[in-house]
Formats: sequence, C-alpha cells, structure tokens
Amino acid sequence: MTNSLRPHGDRETPSPPDQQTPVQQTPPSRQTGPGRRRDAFFDNAKYLAIVLVGVGHAWGQILDGNRTVETLYRVLYTFHMPAFIIISGYFSRSFDLSPKRVKRLITGVAVPYVVFEVAYALHRRVSEDPDNDISLLDPTYLLWFLCALFVWRLTTPIWQTVRRPLPIALGIAALASVTPSIGNDLNMQRVLQFLPCFVLGLLLRPEHFQLVRRRSVRILSVPVVAAAAAVAWWSVPRMETGWFYRNAAVQDSGAPWWSGPVVTLALFGCSLVLTACFFAWVPGRRMWFTALGAGTIYGYLLHGFLSKEGTFAGWFHDPAWGRPLGVIVLTVLAAAVITLLCTKPVQRVLRCVVEPRMDWAFKRDPGEAARVRERREENEVREARATSGAGEKVSV
Repeated sequence: MTNSLRPHGDRETPSPPDQQTPVQQTPPSRQTGPGRRRDAFFDNAKYLAIVLVGVGHAWGQILDGNRTVETLYRVLYTFHMPAFIIISGYFSRSFDLSPKRVKRLITGVAVPYVVFEVAYALHRRVSEDPDNDISLLDPTYLLWFLCALFVWRLTTPIWQTVRRPLPIALGIAALASVTPSIGNDLNMQRVLQFLPCFVLGLLLRPEHFQLVRRRSVRILSVPVVAAAAAVAWWSVPRMETGWFYRNAAVQDSGAPWWSGPVVTLALFGCSLVLTACFFAWVPGRRMWFTALGAGTIYGYLLHGFLSKEGTFAGWFHDPAWGRPLGVIVLTVLAAAVITLLCTKPVQRVLRCVVEPRMDWAFKRDPGEAARVRERREENEVREARATSGAGEKVSV
C-alpha cells in the first residue's frame, strides 16, 4: 500500500507498468526498485484488496436490517485487511533499522499519518463538529493502519530473531483481547490483535504464494467461500459485528473473558483460509489495473473523506440503498472511486504529502556517501580502461 506495501528499498519511483512481467516469469520475491521489475501478482493483489476495503466501508453504511449485505460484509471483513497486512509483512522482511529504512518509515508512514490525521480532524470540524479536537494519539477512522504499520515495522527485527514468532504473536493478540486497560491510544487493540497477520507475512516465502495459486486451490476455494458465507449468514443474529474489527477487549462487549482468546484464534484461522482463497484468484499476469497497485495508499487514505462526508451529510439514509439494485450501484461506485484515487494523476498531485522525500530533514548517511564515492571511482576507472583499450586498438 507508501507505498506502505512496497518493499523497503530505494526511494525512486517504481518501473513503469510496461516494464512489468507476468508472475510466471518474475517470482513473488522480486522487489521494486531501480532497475527492478514490479511483480504483477502483488500489484494486482494490492489493487483488489484496496477495492474491497472501499466496498466494505460503503457496505458498512447500509447494514441496518439488511441481512444479505451484512453477511457479505462479515465475509469481507474476515479477510480483506488481513490480506493487506500479510502483504505488508511480506514486503517488510528487509526492514533492519538502518538509517535508510528508518527514513523510509518516517516519510512513508509517520508523516502521512500526521498530515491526514490533521486533515481528517479539520474535515470533521467543517462537516459535523466545529469543536472536534485534533489528536495524534487517537487515529481517525482508517488511519489506525498507519499507526499499526509503524509499530509493526519497528518490531520486525524482533520477529526475525525469536523462535516461533507466530505463536508468540498469537499469544499477544489473545492477551490483548482480554485486556481492556490497553485503551484507545494509537488504537493499540488493533495493532496487537492484527499483529499475527503481519508476522505471518514476514515468515512467508515465494513458494508459499505459489502453493495457494495452484488450480486445485482455486477450485477448492469456491465451496470454501460458499461455506463461509453460510456461516456468516448464520452468525448475523447471533454474533456482534464488532468482533470483526478487532478494536476492543472482550469485556467491552459483555462477553465472558475466555471468549476473547477463542474468537481471536478462530478469526485468525478463518482469515488465513479466506485470504488463501483470495490469493488463489488474484491474476498473476498484467491486467488493466496492475499499474494501479502502486498507488493503493492514495486510494486508502483519500476514500475515507468521501465515506465520512457521506455519513455526516446523510447520503446513505435513503432506503433505496438497501434494495438489491441500490447495493449493486453503491458497490460499483465505491470500486470506481477507489480506482480513480489510485491513478497516476492523483499520485502526482499528492505525492508531496503521501510519499514526501524530505531529504532536508535527515542527516546524510556517511556509509551511503562512501558507497556513492566508491561507485564513482569505479566508473572512472572503467571508463579509463575502456578509453585506453580503444586507443590501443586504433594504434594496432
């Protein structure tokens, strides 16, 4: 998603879309950067995941009394953010707290969080609450993901050092689900309860993505998703939707304490299965939307303004949205808006706040300067040898 789903490498803009190759020719481990080709599979996955995020936020406005929409909503919320987070973890494997990586974390995650937190707070002041406060400790709406990504990436060296990192992360998530004293600062409940998805992404390798993209898995995913929809339909009158948000301790819902760890582990298992089904159907070749995968952070951060404005202005109060045709129209509109917000023109206009360079704010890395100087000297020696060789050929 800073792209927050890009690997931590050089800051330059990724290769143009016409230089991308199908996943069959470019393994999933291929990272972006100068002279490297983007992997179409991951760009497709990021784009489709962010479209589902936007669609989910649109459906969330029309849940009241609509069991069909809530069923789809629950299936979607079981896997769409876990899929996004798993990809984030996969592309965070190289994070090592070096100056270069820390700079990228600040400019690609921390700065956009501050900028958009202020922007969302001001938007609410204008549209709904003139007295709304600006608080960097209480993430607005979808900005919790940037807080979480910042924390997760800082802890990456820990997960790459300890044995059995996934069971440890699951234990932390389970404990968080029964610890109401954690509070709402930086939305730490979500940070901790979604942590296993990020750690899982750190552990994945290219061959794991190849496994779930086999034809047999693709076929098997159809009855699995159908079964998930049936369970979601059954759960609507029996289970609070808030469980899927992972943003509170179990005591806040009045459920017994032991249900926290049980539901945490169950949701993680369901998320893993449905995410595998999602990856199984992500195309590996270049599609018309592949290039949009590089701009998912723009779609993610910007569509929230429209969603919130719709809530403040009462756009979704019309009963027509709850009818089948209205649901279809709303779904198409949400997907179209997300798609437009991921395009290159939007990226060019807002790159200064979403992906700022900010070289002025950081010390120059002495090691990087030495490497640049060494490369320059090597090029000079190479050119001198080439010139000398050409001169000898002319003499002969």
